Amino acid sequence: MKKIILTLGLIATFSMVSFAQDGHSAGDGHNHGAAATATETPASLADIKFDKAVHDYGTIKQGGNGECEFKFINNGKEPLVITNCQGSCGCTVPTCPKEPILPGKSGVMKVKYDTQRVGPIYKTVTVNSNAKSGTVTLQIKGTVDAVPVEPAFPENKPSQGAPVEKK
Repeated sequence: MKKIILTLGLIATFSMVSFAQDGHSAGDGHNHGAAATATETPASLADIKFDKAVHDYGTIKQGGNGECEFKFINNGKEPLVITNCQGSCGCTVPTCPKEPILPGKSGVMKVKYDTQRVGPIYKTVTVNSNAKSGTVTLQIKGTVDAVPVEPAFPENKPSQGAPVEKK
């Protein structure tokens, strides 16, 4: 009997805790205090324009040069600040400028792909900045062909018969 009462008590306690989590949301029309009122931030006047959105390596050999460049210009009226640039995986490493790009000025973003990975390439680089266009996604594509492997040991040629003795 004690076990049944204890079990019912635990169930009732868990029920109350789970229902206590249901409450008002910030957008339900009730006053939730001054912290819940959001002020809209003004849009940035910086703008980024890349010369290309996709770089095609074509077919390159394993271990070849996997570097490319994406050139861009700030077409806006404020300095452009790139806050983050990140590849879609560890094999794609972008390098973005750290200093602000003034209006009318240009910059270069370098991307290096690890060409030791054989097969098709289809990777992206995400660029976050204060540009009014928001986040920009660049792409790299192509194919890495494997370098032929040389045998570690020379092939054994079949024997031509017993060696001839010289007299």
